[in-house]
Amino acid sequence: MTTTDAPVLIEERPAGDGHTVAFACLNAERALNSLSQAMIAILQPKLAEWARRDDVAAVVLHGAGEKAFCAGGDVIGIHAALRAADGAPSADAEGFFAAEYRLDHSVHRFPKPVLCWGHGIVMGGGLGLMAGASHRVVTEASRIAMPEVTIGLFPDVGASWFLGRMPGGIGRFLGMTTTPMRAGDALWLNMADFRLDGDDREAVFEALTTLRWSGERAADDARLAQLLRRFEDGDTAATERRESPLFERQATIAGLDDAADAAAFVQGLQAAANQDAFFEHGVRAIAGASPTSLAVVHRQLAGDPRAAIETVLQRDYAMAVACGRRPDLAEGIRALLVDKDKQPAWSPARLADVREADVDAHFRLPDDYGGPHPLADLSADGPG
Repeated sequence: MTTTDAPVLIEERPAGDGHTVAFACLNAERALNSLSQAMIAILQPKLAEWARRDDVAAVVLHGAGEKAFCAGGDVIGIHAALRAADGAPSADAEGFFAAEYRLDHSVHRFPKPVLCWGHGIVMGGGLGLMAGASHRVVTEASRIAMPEVTIGLFPDVGASWFLGRMPGGIGRFLGMTTTPMRAGDALWLNMADFRLDGDDREAVFEALTTLRWSGERAADDARLAQLLRRFEDGDTAATERRESPLFERQATIAGLDDAADAAAFVQGLQAAANQDAFFEHGVRAIAGASPTSLAVVHRQLAGDPRAAIETVLQRDYAMAVACGRRPDLAEGIRALLVDKDKQPAWSPARLADVREADVDAHFRLPDDYGGPHPLADLSADGPG
Protein backbone atom coordinates (compact mmCIF):
# COMPACT_ATOMS: atom_id res chain seq x y z
CA MET A 1 0.00 0.00 0.00
CA THR A 2 1.44 3.39 -0.97
CA THR A 3 1.02 6.44 1.21
CA THR A 4 -1.68 7.82 -1.08
CA ASP A 5 -3.59 4.51 -0.83
CA ALA A 6 -3.76 4.65 2.97
CA PRO A 7 -7.28 4.78 4.50
CA VAL A 8 -6.33 8.05 6.21
CA LEU A 9 -3.77 10.49 4.88
CA ILE A 10 -1.77 12.05 7.70
CA GLU A 11 0.09 15.30 7.22
CA GLU A 12 1.86 17.56 9.69
CA ARG A 13 2.61 21.10 8.56
CA PRO A 14 5.05 23.36 10.43
CA ALA A 15 3.40 26.51 11.71
CA GLY A 16 6.28 28.54 13.08
CA ASP A 17 7.46 29.04 16.66
CA GLY A 18 7.93 25.30 16.88
CA HIS A 19 4.24 24.51 16.41
CA THR A 20 2.61 22.02 14.05
CA VAL A 21 -0.87 21.75 12.50
CA ALA A 22 -1.90 18.12 12.04
CA PHE A 23 -4.20 17.05 9.18
CA ALA A 24 -6.15 13.79 8.88
CA CYS A 25 -7.87 13.19 5.53
CA LEU A 26 -10.38 10.34 5.27
CA ASN A 27 -9.23 8.70 2.05
CA ALA A 28 -11.96 6.53 0.55
CA GLU A 29 -13.37 8.84 -2.09
CA ARG A 30 -15.24 6.14 -4.03
CA ALA A 31 -17.02 5.10 -0.81
CA LEU A 32 -17.73 8.76 0.03
CA ASN A 33 -15.12 8.47 2.78
CA SER A 34 -17.26 6.14 4.86
CA LEU A 35 -15.60 5.53 8.21
CA SER A 36 -14.05 2.06 8.27
CA GLN A 37 -12.33 0.00 10.94
CA ALA A 38 -9.05 0.63 9.12
CA MET A 39 -9.59 4.39 9.34
CA ILE A 40 -10.40 4.19 13.04
CA ALA A 41 -7.27 2.09 13.64
CA ILE A 42 -5.19 4.97 12.24
CA LEU A 43 -7.13 7.91 13.68
CA GLN A 44 -7.50 6.74 17.28
CA PRO A 45 -3.78 6.43 18.10
CA LYS A 46 -2.96 9.52 16.05
CA LEU A 47 -5.40 11.64 18.04
CA ALA A 48 -3.93 10.28 21.26
CA GLU A 49 -0.42 11.12 20.04
CA TRP A 50 -1.38 14.63 18.92
CA ALA A 51 -3.15 15.27 22.22
CA ARG A 52 0.08 14.49 24.10
CA ARG A 53 2.51 16.39 21.87
CA ASP A 54 3.26 19.95 22.97
CA ASP A 55 4.16 21.02 19.42
CA VAL A 56 0.78 20.09 17.89
CA ALA A 57 -1.38 23.21 18.11
CA ALA A 58 -4.50 22.08 16.23
CA VAL A 59 -5.97 19.19 14.26
CA VAL A 60 -7.90 19.32 10.97
CA LEU A 61 -10.33 16.59 9.86
CA HIS A 62 -11.40 16.54 6.20
CA GLY A 63 -12.31 14.15 3.40
CA ALA A 64 -10.75 13.25 0.07
CA GLY A 65 -12.40 14.57 -3.06
CA GLU A 66 -15.26 17.00 -3.50
CA LYS A 67 -18.31 14.86 -2.80
CA ALA A 68 -18.15 14.10 0.91
CA PHE A 69 -16.45 14.65 4.21
CA CYS A 70 -17.84 11.31 5.40
CA ALA A 71 -21.08 9.61 4.38
CA GLY A 72 -21.31 7.47 7.53
CA GLY A 73 -19.91 4.36 9.09
CA ASP A 74 -18.87 1.33 7.07
CA VAL A 75 -22.25 -0.38 7.13
CA ILE A 76 -21.24 -2.70 4.29
CA GLY A 77 -18.56 -4.06 6.61
CA ILE A 78 -21.12 -4.35 9.42
CA HIS A 79 -23.41 -6.29 7.08
CA ALA A 80 -20.61 -8.71 6.22
CA ALA A 81 -19.86 -9.21 9.91
CA LEU A 82 -23.51 -9.86 10.73
CA ARG A 83 -23.87 -12.33 7.87
CA ALA A 84 -20.72 -14.16 8.94
CA ALA A 85 -22.13 -14.54 12.46
CA ASP A 86 -25.17 -16.28 10.94
CA GLY A 87 -27.68 -15.13 13.54
CA ALA A 88 -25.32 -15.22 16.52
CA PRO A 89 -24.00 -12.04 18.16
CA SER A 90 -21.25 -10.57 16.00
CA ALA A 91 -18.11 -9.64 17.92
CA ASP A 92 -16.80 -7.83 14.83
CA ALA A 93 -19.92 -5.67 14.39
CA GLU A 94 -20.12 -4.86 18.08
CA GLY A 95 -16.40 -4.13 18.13
CA PHE A 96 -16.80 -1.68 15.27
CA PHE A 97 -19.49 0.27 17.12
CA ALA A 98 -17.36 0.42 20.27
CA ALA A 99 -14.32 1.65 18.32
CA GLU A 100 -16.34 4.22 16.36
CA TYR A 101 -17.95 5.68 19.47
CA ARG A 102 -14.59 5.81 21.28
CA LEU A 103 -13.21 7.80 18.35
CA ASP A 104 -16.17 10.20 18.52
CA HIS A 105 -15.48 10.68 22.21
CA SER A 106 -11.84 11.46 21.50
CA VAL A 107 -12.90 14.29 19.18
CA HIS A 108 -15.45 15.66 21.67
CA ARG A 109 -12.87 15.73 24.49
CA PHE A 110 -9.80 16.65 22.46
CA PRO A 111 -7.72 19.17 24.44
CA LYS A 112 -6.80 21.34 21.44
CA PRO A 113 -8.75 23.03 18.63
CA VAL A 114 -10.21 20.61 16.06
CA LEU A 115 -11.35 22.00 12.71
CA CYS A 116 -13.75 19.80 10.75
CA TRP A 117 -14.20 20.73 7.09
CA GLY A 118 -17.76 19.48 6.51
CA HIS A 119 -17.91 19.88 2.73
CA GLY A 120 -20.35 17.74 0.73
CA ILE A 121 -22.11 14.78 2.31
CA VAL A 122 -21.89 14.54 6.09
CA MET A 123 -24.05 11.70 7.36
CA GLY A 124 -24.17 9.30 10.29
CA GLY A 125 -20.63 8.53 11.39
CA GLY A 126 -19.38 11.64 9.59
CA LEU A 127 -21.67 13.78 11.69
CA GLY A 128 -20.46 11.93 14.78
CA LEU A 129 -16.96 13.24 14.06
CA MET A 130 -18.05 16.71 13.01
CA ALA A 131 -20.33 17.26 16.00
CA GLY A 132 -17.46 16.89 18.44
CA ALA A 133 -15.10 19.29 16.68
CA SER A 134 -14.54 22.71 18.23
CA HIS A 135 -14.67 24.54 14.87
CA ARG A 136 -17.14 23.13 12.32
CA VAL A 137 -17.21 24.43 8.76
CA VAL A 138 -20.01 23.93 6.24
CA THR A 139 -20.01 25.03 2.63
CA GLU A 140 -22.45 25.60 -0.20
CA ALA A 141 -22.27 21.84 -0.92
CA SER A 142 -22.88 20.53 2.62
CA ARG A 143 -25.70 18.01 2.99
CA ILE A 144 -26.05 16.74 6.56
CA ALA A 145 -28.35 13.97 7.73
CA MET A 146 -28.94 11.04 10.06
CA PRO A 147 -30.61 8.40 7.81
CA GLU A 148 -30.21 5.35 10.07
CA VAL A 149 -33.89 4.35 10.36
CA THR A 150 -33.82 3.36 6.69
CA ILE A 151 -31.35 0.54 7.46
CA GLY A 152 -32.83 -0.66 10.74
CA LEU A 153 -30.49 1.29 12.98
CA PHE A 154 -30.99 4.56 14.93
CA PRO A 155 -29.22 7.95 15.04
CA ASP A 156 -26.11 6.86 16.91
CA VAL A 157 -22.55 8.30 17.27
CA GLY A 158 -23.79 10.53 20.10
CA ALA A 159 -26.79 11.87 18.16
CA SER A 160 -28.97 12.14 21.26
CA TRP A 161 -26.42 14.65 22.54
CA PHE A 162 -26.65 16.97 19.52
CA LEU A 163 -30.16 16.28 18.23
CA GLY A 164 -31.60 16.50 21.73
CA ARG A 165 -30.30 20.04 22.14
CA MET A 166 -32.16 21.33 19.10
CA PRO A 167 -35.23 23.50 19.75
CA GLY A 168 -38.85 22.48 19.37
CA GLY A 169 -38.40 18.77 18.68
CA ILE A 170 -36.41 19.39 15.50
CA GLY A 171 -33.82 16.78 16.49
CA ARG A 172 -36.46 14.08 16.81
CA PHE A 173 -37.94 15.17 13.48
CA LEU A 174 -34.55 14.84 11.78
CA GLY A 175 -33.92 11.42 13.29
CA MET A 176 -37.35 10.07 12.42
CA THR A 177 -37.57 11.47 8.89
CA THR A 178 -33.90 11.49 7.71
CA THR A 179 -34.51 15.06 6.45
CA PRO A 180 -31.18 16.58 5.34
CA MET A 181 -29.82 19.88 6.62
CA ARG A 182 -28.16 22.40 4.38
CA ALA A 183 -25.62 24.97 5.52
CA GLY A 184 -28.21 27.45 6.79
CA ASP A 185 -30.02 24.78 8.79
CA ALA A 186 -26.76 23.60 10.34
CA LEU A 187 -25.73 27.13 11.32
CA TRP A 188 -29.08 27.88 12.90
CA LEU A 189 -29.22 24.58 14.78
CA ASN A 190 -25.65 24.88 16.08
CA MET A 191 -24.42 21.93 14.06
CA ALA A 192 -21.90 24.21 12.35
CA ASP A 193 -20.03 27.37 13.26
CA PHE A 194 -18.82 28.82 9.95
CA ARG A 195 -20.06 28.90 6.37
CA LEU A 196 -17.15 29.09 3.94
CA ASP A 197 -16.77 28.55 0.21
CA GLY A 198 -15.63 25.05 -0.69
CA ASP A 199 -13.00 26.46 -3.06
CA ASP A 200 -11.26 28.16 -0.13
CA ARG A 201 -10.24 24.92 1.55
CA GLU A 202 -6.57 24.92 0.61
CA ALA A 203 -6.23 28.64 1.28
CA VAL A 204 -7.69 28.12 4.75
CA PHE A 205 -5.44 25.15 5.42
CA GLU A 206 -2.39 27.12 4.37
CA ALA A 207 -3.44 30.08 6.51
CA LEU A 208 -3.52 27.81 9.57
CA THR A 209 0.26 27.55 9.35
CA THR A 210 0.62 31.34 9.58
CA LEU A 211 -1.19 31.71 12.89
CA ARG A 212 0.79 32.51 16.02
CA TRP A 213 -0.35 29.48 18.02
CA SER A 214 0.28 29.71 21.75
CA GLY A 215 -0.51 26.23 23.05
CA GLU A 216 -3.13 27.78 25.36
CA ARG A 217 -6.57 26.39 24.53
CA ALA A 218 -8.81 29.44 24.88
CA ALA A 219 -6.40 31.71 23.02
CA ASP A 220 -5.89 29.19 20.20
CA ASP A 221 -9.64 28.61 19.86
CA ALA A 222 -10.08 32.37 19.43
CA ARG A 223 -7.23 32.62 16.91
CA LEU A 224 -8.73 29.87 14.79
CA ALA A 225 -12.21 31.38 14.94
CA GLN A 226 -10.87 34.77 13.88
CA LEU A 227 -9.11 33.22 10.91
CA LEU A 228 -12.24 31.41 9.78
CA ARG A 229 -14.30 34.60 10.15
CA ARG A 230 -11.89 36.32 7.76
CA PHE A 231 -12.76 33.77 5.11
CA GLU A 232 -16.48 33.76 5.86
CA ASP A 233 -18.90 35.94 3.91
CA GLY A 234 -21.02 37.18 6.80
CA ASP A 235 -23.86 38.31 4.57
CA THR A 236 -24.11 34.89 2.89
CA ALA A 237 -24.07 33.08 6.23
CA ALA A 238 -26.73 35.38 7.67
CA THR A 239 -28.95 34.99 4.60
CA GLU A 240 -28.69 31.19 4.68
CA ARG A 241 -29.63 31.15 8.36
CA ARG A 242 -32.73 33.22 7.61
CA GLU A 243 -33.64 31.01 4.65
CA SER A 244 -33.33 27.73 6.57
CA PRO A 245 -36.31 25.53 5.60
CA LEU A 246 -36.33 24.08 9.11
CA PHE A 247 -36.35 27.53 10.69
CA GLU A 248 -39.36 28.46 8.58
CA ARG A 249 -41.28 25.37 9.75
CA GLN A 250 -40.58 25.46 13.48
CA ALA A 251 -44.21 25.60 14.54
CA THR A 252 -45.27 22.59 12.46
CA ILE A 253 -42.32 20.51 13.62
CA ALA A 254 -42.97 21.42 17.26
CA GLY A 255 -46.52 20.14 16.78
CA LEU A 256 -45.18 16.82 15.51
CA ASP A 257 -43.02 16.54 18.60
CA ASP A 258 -46.15 16.54 20.74
CA ALA A 259 -47.10 13.11 19.33
CA ALA A 260 -47.42 10.55 22.12
CA ASP A 261 -45.83 7.74 20.11
CA ALA A 262 -44.32 6.92 16.75
CA ALA A 263 -47.67 6.07 15.17
CA ALA A 264 -49.08 9.47 16.11
CA PHE A 265 -45.95 11.13 14.77
CA VAL A 266 -46.37 9.37 11.42
CA GLN A 267 -50.01 10.40 11.26
CA GLY A 268 -49.14 14.02 12.01
CA LEU A 269 -46.34 14.01 9.44
CA GLN A 270 -48.73 12.86 6.72
CA ALA A 271 -51.11 15.66 7.62
CA ALA A 272 -48.23 18.16 7.43
CA ALA A 273 -47.19 16.81 4.02
CA ASN A 274 -50.74 17.29 2.75
CA GLN A 275 -50.26 21.01 3.42
CA ASP A 276 -46.55 21.47 2.63
CA ALA A 277 -44.50 19.46 0.11
CA PHE A 278 -41.38 19.95 2.25
CA PHE A 279 -42.59 17.14 4.52
CA GLU A 280 -43.03 14.64 1.69
CA HIS A 281 -39.39 13.55 2.01
CA GLY A 282 -40.08 12.43 5.56
CA VAL A 283 -43.24 10.59 4.59
CA ARG A 284 -41.34 8.62 1.94
CA ALA A 285 -38.46 7.89 4.28
CA ILE A 286 -40.71 6.63 7.04
CA ALA A 287 -42.67 4.48 4.60
CA GLY A 288 -39.48 2.56 3.85
CA ALA A 289 -37.99 2.61 7.35
CA SER A 290 -37.80 -0.15 9.94
CA PRO A 291 -40.91 0.04 12.14
CA THR A 292 -38.91 -1.06 15.16
CA SER A 293 -36.30 1.63 14.52
CA LEU A 294 -39.01 4.27 14.29
CA ALA A 295 -40.44 3.25 17.66
CA VAL A 296 -36.96 3.14 19.21
CA VAL A 297 -35.94 6.53 17.83
CA HIS A 298 -39.16 8.19 18.96
CA ARG A 299 -38.31 7.18 22.52
CA GLN A 300 -34.55 7.75 22.18
CA LEU A 301 -34.93 11.38 21.17
CA ALA A 302 -37.34 12.13 23.97
CA GLY A 303 -34.47 11.56 26.43
CA ASP A 304 -32.63 14.05 28.59
CA PRO A 305 -30.73 16.43 26.26
CA ARG A 306 -28.45 17.45 29.14
CA ALA A 307 -26.80 14.03 29.39
CA ALA A 308 -23.01 14.05 29.05
CA ILE A 309 -21.53 12.75 25.82
CA GLU A 310 -20.01 9.82 27.76
CA THR A 311 -23.46 8.71 28.94
CA VAL A 312 -24.94 9.11 25.46
CA LEU A 313 -22.21 7.08 23.75
CA GLN A 314 -22.45 4.33 26.36
CA ARG A 315 -26.19 4.11 25.76
CA ASP A 316 -25.67 4.21 21.99
CA TYR A 317 -23.47 1.14 22.27
CA ALA A 318 -26.18 -0.80 24.11
CA MET A 319 -28.67 0.26 21.44
CA ALA A 320 -26.32 -0.75 18.62
CA VAL A 321 -25.79 -4.17 20.19
CA ALA A 322 -29.56 -4.64 20.36
CA CYS A 323 -29.94 -3.62 16.72
CA GLY A 324 -27.24 -6.06 15.64
CA ARG A 325 -29.00 -8.90 17.45
CA ARG A 326 -32.31 -8.46 15.65
CA PRO A 327 -32.80 -9.08 11.94
CA ASP A 328 -33.67 -5.59 10.72
CA LEU A 329 -30.13 -4.17 10.61
CA ALA A 330 -28.67 -6.81 8.31
CA GLU A 331 -31.83 -6.80 6.22
CA GLY A 332 -31.94 -3.02 5.92
CA ILE A 333 -28.32 -2.76 4.80
CA ARG A 334 -28.88 -5.60 2.33
CA ALA A 335 -31.93 -4.00 0.77
CA LEU A 336 -30.61 -0.46 0.57
CA LEU A 337 -26.87 -0.84 -0.01
CA VAL A 338 -25.93 -4.42 -0.94
CA ASP A 339 -28.59 -5.89 -3.23
CA LYS A 340 -30.16 -2.43 -3.62
CA ASP A 341 -33.61 -3.82 -4.29
CA LYS A 342 -35.08 -1.35 -1.77
CA GLN A 343 -37.50 -4.04 -0.61
CA PRO A 344 -36.54 -4.75 3.01
CA ALA A 345 -38.49 -7.48 4.81
CA TRP A 346 -38.80 -5.83 8.22
CA SER A 347 -39.58 -7.84 11.33
CA PRO A 348 -42.21 -6.87 12.30
CA ALA A 349 -43.43 -5.29 9.09
CA ARG A 350 -45.89 -2.85 10.67
CA LEU A 351 -45.44 -0.18 13.31
CA ALA A 352 -48.62 -1.39 15.00
CA ASP A 353 -46.96 -4.76 15.64
CA VAL A 354 -43.85 -3.42 17.40
CA ARG A 355 -43.96 -4.59 21.01
CA GLU A 356 -43.12 -2.26 23.86
CA ALA A 357 -40.84 -4.90 25.35
CA ASP A 358 -38.78 -4.98 22.16
CA VAL A 359 -38.33 -1.22 22.32
CA ASP A 360 -37.37 -1.46 26.00
CA ALA A 361 -34.65 -3.98 25.16
CA HIS A 362 -32.72 -1.40 23.14
CA PHE A 363 -31.90 0.73 26.17
CA ARG A 364 -29.76 -1.75 28.08
CA LEU A 365 -27.15 -4.35 27.24
CA PRO A 366 -28.66 -7.81 26.73
CA ASP A 367 -28.80 -10.05 29.80
CA ASP A 368 -26.48 -12.53 28.06
CA TYR A 369 -23.92 -9.90 27.05
CA GLY A 370 -20.51 -11.18 28.06
CA GLY A 371 -17.98 -8.97 29.79
CA PRO A 372 -17.97 -5.34 30.94
CA HIS A 373 -19.25 -2.41 28.92
CA PRO A 374 -16.39 -1.59 26.49
CA LEU A 375 -16.95 2.15 26.89
CA ALA A 376 -17.27 2.20 30.67
CA ASP A 377 -13.96 4.04 30.94
CA LEU A 378 -14.96 7.08 28.87
CA SER A 379 -14.18 10.19 30.84
CA ALA A 380 -14.78 13.91 30.59
CA ASP A 381 -11.11 14.39 31.49
CA GLY A 382 -9.87 13.64 27.99
CA PRO A 383 -9.92 11.42 24.92
CA GLY A 384 -10.73 7.76 25.50
